[in-house]
Amino acid sequence: MAKLMEDEVFKAFTTYAVIVVVKMLLMAPLTAFYRFTRGAFANEEDVARKPAEERKKLLRNHPDVERVRRCHQNDIETIIPFVLVGLLYTLTGPVLSAALLHFRIFAGSRICHTIAYLFPLPQPSRGLSWVVGLLVNFSMSYSVLSTVLYL
Repeated sequence: MAKLMEDEVFKAFTTYAVIVVVKMLLMAPLTAFYRFTRGAFANEEDVARKPAEERKKLLRNHPDVERVRRCHQNDIETIIPFVLVGLLYTLTGPVLSAALLHFRIFAGSRICHTIAYLFPLPQPSRGLSWVVGLLVNFSMSYSVLSTVLYL
């Protein structure tokens, strides 16, 4: 394990994995912020202390809150596979420059995706940033399979 912690590729992976995981984790408080500032809550218990009439107004969806939630959901669907496949990819001993290219492109694509989602940029900006991250995951998956395929 100590040898793994000294590996440059593993250090690079850890750095970029933590960056995108923290980005994903920040989406939950951002959702809460949007819920409070837009007055749009999903659960009865969130507005239980409010008067009955106000509760009815607060239990609703808001487009801004839903946009943040969808962005967070997309992070979950994309970043978790990156962490899993990226760890396996790291263990195959890739060249540092190729690994850094994968990790940097993925992290950049996720940051661009979030910006495009939260500040609605015209398509295809969001779609392209999503596809780029997906292609990085597929590229690392292919590399892992071609290195360790055992049938």
